[in-house]
Amino acid sequence: MCLFCQIVKGEIPSTKVYEDEKILAFRDINPQAPTHILIVPKEHISSADEITPENSGVVSAIFEKVPQIARAEGLKNGYRLLTNCGEDGCQSVKHLHFHLLGGKKLTERMG
Repeated sequence: MCLFCQIVKGEIPSTKVYEDEKILAFRDINPQAPTHILIVPKEHISSADEITPENSGVVSAIFEKVPQIARAEGLKNGYRLLTNCGEDGCQSVKHLHFHLLGGKKLTERMG
């Protein structure tokens, strides 16, 4: 079972910031910005390459909740939302997840 599936099931502790029946958002243990939250579907989807018409509703649910999570975190001047896909995209956990980064002026450089 993947790391994020274990976190979703409560087998590995996390610092949750949001949860509903479809998604879980929790603080990254190695933050790259003052605010660094991971947002994952509870259903295991390996990566963005695995999004299909049958499971894409959870991606919509994530994007609908992002502004609420960002506001709750005090991200008033903006934030970055990104996902990594595959080896060359540096996806370290093979479970679709989105990084919500903010709390300071982020660099324009992405790689």
